[in-house]
Amino acid sequence: MFREGDLRRRAFLRLAAMGVAATQFGVMGTARAQSDQSTPDAEGDITEAAAPTLPDYAPVPRSALGPALNDRGYFVGRVERNLYWVTDGTYQAAFLTTREGVVLFDAPASIGRNLQQAADEIAAANGVSNKVTHLVYSHHHADHTAASSLFGNNVVRIGQAETRRLLLRDNDPRRPPPDETFTDRRKLEIGGERIQLAWHGSNHTPDNTFIHFPDHDTLMLVDIVNSGWVPIYSLNLSEDVPGYIEAPATALSYPWAHLISGHMGRLGTRDDVTLQQQYVADLSAGARTALGTVDPTPFFVKYGNNSWAAIKGYLDAVADSAAAPVIEKYTGVLAAADVFTASTALWVLESIRLDLGVGIQVRA
Repeated sequence: MFREGDLRRRAFLRLAAMGVAATQFGVMGTARAQSDQSTPDAEGDITEAAAPTLPDYAPVPRSALGPALNDRGYFVGRVERNLYWVTDGTYQAAFLTTREGVVLFDAPASIGRNLQQAADEIAAANGVSNKVTHLVYSHHHADHTAASSLFGNNVVRIGQAETRRLLLRDNDPRRPPPDETFTDRRKLEIGGERIQLAWHGSNHTPDNTFIHFPDHDTLMLVDIVNSGWVPIYSLNLSEDVPGYIEAPATALSYPWAHLISGHMGRLGTRDDVTLQQQYVADLSAGARTALGTVDPTPFFVKYGNNSWAAIKGYLDAVADSAAAPVIEKYTGVLAAADVFTASTALWVLESIRLDLGVGIQVRA
């Protein structure tokens, strides 16, 4: 039985993790500024006017949830043998302990200094070095790499060639560019451990890397599949939708049992990847159907020469039509199906129109 204090502490840690993760999307500054304008008399006192504006969503399926966080707000667990993963419930990283030190894979901002804490914990338990000697970037995005500078200048950073170019362009001192790069494939042997890096083309970003651990039955592929959850806005804010849609099939071509996906609270499985494929396929089919059945005429009649209003109304209607049956099918199966499916449908249908040319008519 948990004591009341334990339950409160666990609830606080969950809220803290969500709050830190929210800063990665730039939303907490606004919320904090608004909260600074009010001085509630008691803990939990929330403005009555604000609460009714917040929508209700379907409960999160238990299958989407990961293990409980510790008192510092993270969980570290063994994947296989000396490969470990770290999560704060929203972001994930991984590390290998080797005879030469620790090889870290990504440095998410929201986990921050807890990455070293996790390595310290495992190293102390197993009598191995806790020194991070190498850091492998999955891709250049700051939410997955901004804690890199915490590990100093004596760490060898490794990433795809485009990762280096983009980090040099972005000029963020928290994200030193990789010292060593590869173009298509690279095999690493560090401290007796094998790691295979591969670039299979643009998907979420132009530089997203497949990180395979052949001796640990594990693949790390970030921002493609959120195990147990739907993608957030625009297929996880992906720059190349056709590449994103192809990525799960490429992932399944590797031999592995465990997926480190970069997000949310648990490890993934091959079934999670297959379910993601089904979800996106259903969205794509719905978008194609809606593009052929939703009549744009009422929107252009209504808004006249305000073309952007007409186009917005039409595309939103197509997206809503495509999303409705998918939301119904996956609510209770994938967490947040009712939260992000409509916005994801819009991105899918725009790719179908603009990348594949469906529904784009040439004037005769």
